[in-house]
Amino acid sequence: MSTRTVLITGTSSGIGQATAVAAARAGWRVIATMRDTAKAGPLLAAAEEAGVAVDVRPLDVTDPATVEACLAGLDRLDALVNNAGAGHVGTLEQESVEDVRAVMEVNFFGVLHVTKAALPLLRAAKGRVLTVTSVGGVVGQPFNEAYCAAKFAVEGFMESLAPVAATAGVSVSVVEPGAVASEFVSNVGVTQDVLDRAGRYAPALSAYLERTRGAFSGAQTPQDVAEQMVDLLSVERPAFRVLTSDAARAFAGTKLKDLDGSAVQTLTGTWVAP
Repeated sequence: MSTRTVLITGTSSGIGQATAVAAARAGWRVIATMRDTAKAGPLLAAAEEAGVAVDVRPLDVTDPATVEACLAGLDRLDALVNNAGAGHVGTLEQESVEDVRAVMEVNFFGVLHVTKAALPLLRAAKGRVLTVTSVGGVVGQPFNEAYCAAKFAVEGFMESLAPVAATAGVSVSVVEPGAVASEFVSNVGVTQDVLDRAGRYAPALSAYLERTRGAFSGAQTPQDVAEQMVDLLSVERPAFRVLTSDAARAFAGTKLKDLDGSAVQTLTGTWVAP
């Protein structure tokens, strides 16, 4: 069997970086993409330390031209990991619709651009799509309106796509971490200036941030999530929904009774069965 190829977005840090290294260690040919390849140093160092190689390529999920260019250079693709994304903290009254639209471009439309471009190759290989969402794609959270809206959209899109893609031999899964100790949180951009501008929402925002700091004090590591991602790349029948920690399962479980998504997939699968 020829070496299996996986393309992973957002590999400059966090879950994406850890998954790229873990997948390479498991024998995958890894196409590790990021918007700015000048930031590839930490990934390449981690790969060297692990004794593996990864193929770093530029890909901006918000720029369809770079997506198409990256995919055009591949003759085989067995798996896609949609990991690139950006956090955002804010509330509607104090931000513009353009701010919200920008969050949707990265976290929702970015996933669509890459998945659409990859599907022909994935169909040929009978491959799979893994999309990193969040427990914020299941439970709406204060001051995460735009972010949760984007993740809800990704979850709905993928849940709807999964039975259709399955008719062409492509499996679709969403991976829902809870708190993960990575640069993602520090990149959200909650500065003192944001607090100063919060106005009447300042007490609520301060309380939310304090609670969030507590949640992330016991956060799951990116490496732990990455190991689960690699398992999903190889398991014969991956579940549609995968919650990556007990904390994530407990949180999402307040809303979800069907934790692995099998009941919905069984139902909607009958809608497209020939």
